Amino acid sequence: MSDDGVFSIRPAGRHILTIGRDLIQDPYAAVVELVKNAFDADSEFVEVEFKADTEAQEYKITISDGGHGMSRSDVVERWMVPSTDDKLKRKISPKGRVLQGRKGVGRFAASILGDDLLLETTTENGETTSVFVEWATFEEASYLDQVELLIDTRKTGSKPGTVLTIKGSKAGLEEWNEAQFRRLMYELRKLTPPTAAVSGVELKPEKFDIKLKVSGFKGVQDTEETIDSFPILEFYDYMISGYVDENGIGELTYSTQKIDNASAERFSVDFSGFFEKSCGPLNFDIRVYDRDKTDIDQIIRRGLKDKDGNYLGNLAARQLLNFNNGIGVYRNGFRVRPLGDAQFDWLRLNQKRIQNPSRKIGGNQVIGFVHIESEERSGLVEKSARDGLKENAAYERLIEVTTKVIEELETRRFALRRSLDLGKPKSRVEKQIQQLFSDDHIRADVVTRLERAGIGEAVTKEISDILARDMAAKNKAAESIRQTVAVYQGQATLGKIVNVVLHEGRRPLNFFKNQVPNLEYWAGVFSDSPTPQNLDQVLPIAKELGHNAEVFVRLFERLDPLAAGKRAEARPFKVSEVLNGSLQVFANTLTEVGVDAVVEGPINFQFLGWKQDFYAIFTNLIDNSVYWFAEKGTKNPSITIRFEVSESGLAYIDYRDSGPGIDKSLIESEVIFDPEFSTKRDGTGLGLAIAGEAASRNGLELNVLESDEGAYFRLQPENGE
Repeated sequence: MSDDGVFSIRPAGRHILTIGRDLIQDPYAAVVELVKNAFDADSEFVEVEFKADTEAQEYKITISDGGHGMSRSDVVERWMVPSTDDKLKRKISPKGRVLQGRKGVGRFAASILGDDLLLETTTENGETTSVFVEWATFEEASYLDQVELLIDTRKTGSKPGTVLTIKGSKAGLEEWNEAQFRRLMYELRKLTPPTAAVSGVELKPEKFDIKLKVSGFKGVQDTEETIDSFPILEFYDYMISGYVDENGIGELTYSTQKIDNASAERFSVDFSGFFEKSCGPLNFDIRVYDRDKTDIDQIIRRGLKDKDGNYLGNLAARQLLNFNNGIGVYRNGFRVRPLGDAQFDWLRLNQKRIQNPSRKIGGNQVIGFVHIESEERSGLVEKSARDGLKENAAYERLIEVTTKVIEELETRRFALRRSLDLGKPKSRVEKQIQQLFSDDHIRADVVTRLERAGIGEAVTKEISDILARDMAAKNKAAESIRQTVAVYQGQATLGKIVNVVLHEGRRPLNFFKNQVPNLEYWAGVFSDSPTPQNLDQVLPIAKELGHNAEVFVRLFERLDPLAAGKRAEARPFKVSEVLNGSLQVFANTLTEVGVDAVVEGPINFQFLGWKQDFYAIFTNLIDNSVYWFAEKGTKNPSITIRFEVSESGLAYIDYRDSGPGIDKSLIESEVIFDPEFSTKRDGTGLGLAIAGEAASRNGLELNVLESDEGAYFRLQPENGE
């Protein structure tokens, strides 16, 4: 302190423990930090040994490496300086490794592992520097500068490297049980990504073996092994890998092992229109596993074995997935904890799966690796407490891009699972109703068999009449079901385009809200003083009220066919009017997006059917087109609806747009017509399913066709009739 009142900040002695024990999340994080330091020292290995002495009620943790070691000046000026910016400035190790430690606090994580620490570090010239630290002295000291540490430097001729020896007492000894060591094994195994031979991502090869040895702990089997990647990694069901650059442009590869010798699909992605903030370039390796019993059995048959070369059982394989799942985030070859832990669902996979279980994957089905760039290039900043990334705009971008990549896998997985499960054309509700109720072949077959058996004509006729009455009752019930389904689907379609109502109704509603009080005011003024001037204040408002009321009238007229409470009998209607009416539902939206929409076909042609079903078909198709025009930023968007007639009636109706189109694999599998399937970010998967059902009720079928440009659907009589 000086006489002029200027003071210096003096950290308390326990400050070191605060950035060690209190800041570092848990003992696993502490071990990980010390392992990273070995990597930064250019070592090709790190050995982590836990050794217990149950009689003495103590244990020892030794962490050793074969790196370049530290000189005396390094120890004094860097290792003993909390929050040093040495690694932050250097960035690269002497042998070219990207340095992991940047906060300058990782080494103090040793205080969470034991009571004291002995540092022994040897440089390449054989000079060894030793420091002994008792953590209790920091707790006892009032100020940090009151703690004195003895540093010894001498020539030993030892090999270069660093050895940290941590000793702990009974309290810590009881903490390390079988579950703790299993978790430590998991953390070390997940610390680094798989090698390029296993991973779909090419990484700069860095030889860095992690060895773990455990002995002497009560109830814990002695262990000595080199940590390797999860044994289940190479036996995935589905995998997507590749890159997305800082602009959102990338190339991905999807593959599956559900089918023998299935070829991989390589495709480009463009997410540039989705997000404003960049999170730098990303690399992906994401593997998904189906978890039904038969699926787990398939994984085992691909070669999933234990350390002794024996095939795992179904339960053991399931437990392996339970313990090792999660999508981790990696920077410079090391995981950013806790992203990737099963209990840290940073992508909200489980929440999405609950909402759509047949389409979405859950967190316990996936093992993944997302590789990010440096903080400077990505904007993704690691928290000092080693508990994840700061939740800034770049982090949100990371979540969004990763989610889009996963959705590419989910889309292909859903299509494949549906095709494998069914192996036949999809049976819609209308077809199922017909199969249940409409056929009369059972009655005819029964009558024939009775006649062959010599049953009397009277008895045969009586049985036939009973079956006929039963069939008539069931067909009546079937028609009731058919009408109910149609009404619900019409209302579901109306619900899907509720944004049209909200968008187009907002302006007149705002006018009513703002101008009705004005009208009331000027009407009162005019009532008290009926002058021409006051009338001029009233009339424009009244006129605009009429105009805005007309907006609502026209809007509800356009939506009326979809809102029917019950279904009438089939009636003839002009196809061109219904097609134009479907476009009119979206009139304002189409104008805003700049869509050129046209209907081509005989103006006076009539079709016998249900008008509301045609509205359901084409409003769903148009709604999809409008969504993808906006989502992909389509230039010069257009919709063309063209129909042809023949002597027997309707030949076909072709619906085309100029949007991004539909993936060939989805066209071949026809999975887009399945309920719950959607490639939209928050899609319900109802639109095309409803459209297909509506077509079937009218004796038509809706098919999707391949096209070089945009989406192409054809509505035509069933069986080409």
